[in-house]
Amino acid sequence: MTFSLVLWTFIKVAIVVSILMLHVSYVVYFERKVIGHMQARMGPMRVGWHGLLQPIADAIKLFFKEDIMPSQADKSIFYIAPIIGVLAAIGSIAVIPMWDGFAIANINIGLLFILALSSVGSYSIILAGWASNSKYSFLGGLRSAAQVISYEIAMGLSLVGIMLLSGSANLTDIVHAQSDYWFIFTQPAAFFVFVVAIIAETNRAPFDLPEAETELVAGYATEYSGIRFGLFFMAEYAGMFIMSALAVVCFLGGWDGPDIRLLAWVPGFVWFILKVYAFIFFYFWIRATLPRYRYDQLMSLGWKLFIPLALANVVFTALLKLL
Repeated sequence: MTFSLVLWTFIKVAIVVSILMLHVSYVVYFERKVIGHMQARMGPMRVGWHGLLQPIADAIKLFFKEDIMPSQADKSIFYIAPIIGVLAAIGSIAVIPMWDGFAIANINIGLLFILALSSVGSYSIILAGWASNSKYSFLGGLRSAAQVISYEIAMGLSLVGIMLLSGSANLTDIVHAQSDYWFIFTQPAAFFVFVVAIIAETNRAPFDLPEAETELVAGYATEYSGIRFGLFFMAEYAGMFIMSALAVVCFLGGWDGPDIRLLAWVPGFVWFILKVYAFIFFYFWIRATLPRYRYDQLMSLGWKLFIPLALANVVFTALLKLL
């Protein structure tokens, strides 16, 4: 019994990590294609049919590119910073239920586990900025620290209403609690706050201030090259998948599809992936549409609008539960 349990756990780990790595490999291609067509361009076209081999070419280039380190950098922290981000992103996927009964670790505090690891992932950027011994990198790290504090509070508060309605922090239980209706319909304010917060949490446009190319060159990643540079973007795009999956689980019914008899044959995993990639498409759409915020606008939005709105939603939801 123990051996079969260990074997099944290894199989689940292999399936989930393979899905995540395949996502990381090709979501960059997907983004370049989507934004390209939105801007009346073609996107990658030359490497393979319609540029399908471009992610493989980029990975090979990054793997063999020279790895340069500033002479005054803190070597140990400089090396470990990008690895922290990747491990935090991969670790978060362990508690995401992709269909009913399938999660590497179906723990009772799955929601809190993801919030904790997302906080750990931000240390990757902060430490990289500090260890590089560059003013541009350091400013990028400071921006990330302030941004994380602002938007993680709002993100955490937006999920309190979900825990109140479902009576659990277990992600599978949260999906089961949406069998009658999705929480997006009863928690629209929380969903709005959560969506904006996860865009800021993953450092995506229009909140990509830690790597603002216009004023910080490339922010925290300025002094990185080669595969270490690639690890930061691996963590970013893996984080997009995790946060999109969390939005699907908490607000959009997880693996449940529409209650239509003609679509009853579609597996839950397919619905889950379709919802996740619809959310990721929204990420790309926002990037192609909105200009980057100023830093004071970013802070003002987080502290003056989203945190009060999330707190008001918690109070309102609690009052409804009491009634």
